[in-house]
Amino acid sequence: MKLSSAQRIRGLIRLPGDKSISHRAAMIAALAAGPTEISNFSTARDCASTVACLRELGISIDEGDGELRGKLHFAGGENLVPPGRPLDCGNSGSTMRILAGVLAGHDLTAELVGDESLSSRPMRRIIEPLELMGAKIEATDGKPPLTIHGRERLNTISYQLPVASAQVKSAILFAGLNAKGRTTVIETSQSRDHTERLFNAFGVPVTTHSDPSTGELSVKLEGPARFNGGSITIPGDISSAAFFIAAAMLLPGSELVIEDVGLNPTRTKFLSVLKSWGADISESDVRLERNEPVGTIKVSGATGLTPQQADRVLGGSAIPALIDELPLLAVVGTQIEGGIEIRDAAELRHKESDRLKATAQNLRAMGAEVHELPDGLRIPRSSKLHAAEIDSYGDHRIAMAFSVAALIAGGETEIRGSESAAVSFPEFYDLLNSLTKS
Repeated sequence: MKLSSAQRIRGLIRLPGDKSISHRAAMIAALAAGPTEISNFSTARDCASTVACLRELGISIDEGDGELRGKLHFAGGENLVPPGRPLDCGNSGSTMRILAGVLAGHDLTAELVGDESLSSRPMRRIIEPLELMGAKIEATDGKPPLTIHGRERLNTISYQLPVASAQVKSAILFAGLNAKGRTTVIETSQSRDHTERLFNAFGVPVTTHSDPSTGELSVKLEGPARFNGGSITIPGDISSAAFFIAAAMLLPGSELVIEDVGLNPTRTKFLSVLKSWGADISESDVRLERNEPVGTIKVSGATGLTPQQADRVLGGSAIPALIDELPLLAVVGTQIEGGIEIRDAAELRHKESDRLKATAQNLRAMGAEVHELPDGLRIPRSSKLHAAEIDSYGDHRIAMAFSVAALIAGGETEIRGSESAAVSFPEFYDLLNSLTKS
């Protein structure tokens, strides 16, 4: 894919359904006692992997328009059956980790496999708590493929997450549906809370308690429990919106409106970061739909981004809420007078690519000064980016972040592996082209 510099971004858009919510809504619908209808289900390949795995487990899913962007109908009241083949999670860590929690509480054996990238990612973080609950999980050096030997009734646990992870928390809570008594997950930093919100929305009470003396969050579920069926419209994906928001704020004269997008507070930290850097961003028409805040975002092009010194360093408890947007924030950081620094983000080395390394190498190729740290990046000053050949390393977020960089760089940038964007956002380039005014 070749992209040229642009003058501005203008338009009004709605986005495909949020990937994180779509994964969880599909698994809830598969386990619910009654029928469930999901609208605006994510078009991401990762979410298609979740649907395919659920079908292999005997769940009947009808698609309203023959594609995964229309309505999905789940009959409800069905039991999982042993799959006749390995469950292919593709590139989706969410599918593998959360589905492992679902399978742990069912009396069956299933193998979870993934592509080359997913097969290199660490899974001990789910293996440990699920085995404490009574499941047996086979892996090679803590990595996929995973063979899950589930149990009809699991043990309850009180488990403190070593690293904040919404996927691990979700796996434990899904397993807790089939444990008798209280399952507790303790977080030292809050991760995304879509699972808790959706459990409550579909009839399974989950409570969250904050300890003011320690800052710890305890998430609690009483089992056994089962979901009620219902209907849900998935809000637009805020992580997908981030790329258009960044492009619009960096290009003077831009005016962009994004309607019906998710505004969950555990996902919008990057908006407050961009505002603190001088971005002109506002939210309106905010309302709750199935416990999830949804609304409209308006962005105008900004000039002279000069944040206060305290706002230049991203680290600590803010990182779990920014983890997906950090490569994009690094791109924006090259346009900040005085630069920025990202710390406490070693987790990025274990995503679809080593995102710290990939971001640093690509920014250097475009003329930015970047210092790669064990747990982050330091960008000491602003830079005028120039066109270059960029390697996405097969990582959708790297491909899309550097598509934004290409819009503000002089010349024509080539992004190798740009097709990886389809993992989370197949429509990304068509939508970007429709908004770009050269």
